[in-house]
Amino acid sequence: MTPHISRKTRVTGVVVASAALLVAGITAAGTAGAAPAAAPNGAPLALSTSQHSELMQQATATTAQAAKALDLGSQEKLVVKDVIKDADGTVHTRYDRTFAGLPVLGGDLVVHTAKGGAVKSVTKATKAKVTVASTTAKIAPKTAALAAQSDATKTIGAKKTDAQTPRKVVWAAKGTPVLAYETVVGGVQKDGTPNQLHVITDANTGKKLFQYQGIETGVGNSEYAGKVDVASKKGSNGYELTDDSRGGHQTFNLSGSESGNGKLFTNSTDTWGDGKPSNPETAAVDAAWGAQETWDYYKEVHGRSGIKGDGKGATSRVHYGQNYVNAFWDDSCFCMTYGDGEGNKKPLTALDVAGHEMSHGVTSATAGLEYSGESGGLNEATSDIFGVSVAFHANNAQEPGSYFVGKTIDINGDGTPLRYMDKPSKDGQSLDNWSADAGNVDVHYSSGIANHFFYLLSEGSGAKDANGDHYDSPTADGSKVTGIGRDKAEKIWYKALTTYMTSTTDYKAAREATVKAATDLYGADSAEVKGVESAWTGVNVK
Repeated sequence: MTPHISRKTRVTGVVVASAALLVAGITAAGTAGAAPAAAPNGAPLALSTSQHSELMQQATATTAQAAKALDLGSQEKLVVKDVIKDADGTVHTRYDRTFAGLPVLGGDLVVHTAKGGAVKSVTKATKAKVTVASTTAKIAPKTAALAAQSDATKTIGAKKTDAQTPRKVVWAAKGTPVLAYETVVGGVQKDGTPNQLHVITDANTGKKLFQYQGIETGVGNSEYAGKVDVASKKGSNGYELTDDSRGGHQTFNLSGSESGNGKLFTNSTDTWGDGKPSNPETAAVDAAWGAQETWDYYKEVHGRSGIKGDGKGATSRVHYGQNYVNAFWDDSCFCMTYGDGEGNKKPLTALDVAGHEMSHGVTSATAGLEYSGESGGLNEATSDIFGVSVAFHANNAQEPGSYFVGKTIDINGDGTPLRYMDKPSKDGQSLDNWSADAGNVDVHYSSGIANHFFYLLSEGSGAKDANGDHYDSPTADGSKVTGIGRDKAEKIWYKALTTYMTSTTDYKAAREATVKAATDLYGADSAEVKGVESAWTGVNVK
């Protein structure tokens, strides 16, 4: 949280042997045999873990038929990443792709299948035909690794860099697909954040094609939320911060270390922390409560069971490093990690920060938005959007919801928030509106465009006061935008993310995805669709 298109292909007259045809007994209520719920037809069902698993298994069993129906090449294979089913029976099956056994980066796609099995449309990360003349590289993997390691030092100032053995891939995210190497460079970034720089190199020419950062940063008796209930587990020697009711989430103490899992928090009693940062348990309470509230938000609002929708909890680690003023999500350990702030006195464990970090995991498990360029800005904004949504949903009097991101952690040391959704440029660097240069701006600042859109869609333009905050949101063209309410805006963004965005989605495609999501949820001529269009126009995405 540091300050720093999808494209549709219409397929008609095709029937894919998809999970839509194979799962019996899952009704609009999301349970076998239950009466349909009173929900918009396009709303995603709240599937149980076993139902989601069954959809995944059955989609996996039919990948060959799906590839054939989509007229993919003989060397292309589909790998199921996620399946979502709507109340009207529509199934959205998200696939990654391989070519001759090699991962295709930017080859992901989503097949949208009607209740009867006919393909309604396909959303692809690339329009290009995925093929390369040869899978034999002209440069050695070691050459690519050394170049990537050097690049990490030069471009982001990484220290103690260590390049992993490159893997051969097909790079299809931009332009004509080419054979490439993907090298992950470890080490530490300048601010102490772990480094996982992914460098994509042309395997025939050695030219760098792309790079993105794999570590997605964000900025009991809780320090921020007061006395809260946190789930724990009784063990043989007392209690531990393990939440079996939410997938087994656990909270660990790194005790200043920058590696490893640390030690699971345990206590002789079931009372944790004292609300003061000097007590190590206090930050653990905030982290555990944040994970708890984020799980509940996704479950209760969107019907999603856990970050990956598989019912499994993640891990939280607190007290990372010394004077570390950040927090980050790491897919490789499926964990959130929190620093203690300047002087180790202000842990970055506020609720909206927790929601932000875990939402990076949701994005990774769904659209997989590349953490660079416009897609990176959308990735970062998604975490801001759901971070504040988690805080509003928790409805905690001491840590009320706000469109000012990072308001309670005081990361600037002067009482100002990290980001402002009503007018992002108030932080001095974020973008209020889209311009042709948006893809060249750091993702933490280009995220302002989508943050601004979400505020306008939720609350509308102009001045407003709520929860002690004063907002005043302008528009790019001076137009007036009428908000549709945050609850609806959240559902539209979630549906767009999980069903219509891909790894390469840019701002223009995000507009298309959210219009489609609003249409599915509320109807083509609805006020909600008009609100989405108006809000995007308000940030100059047309």
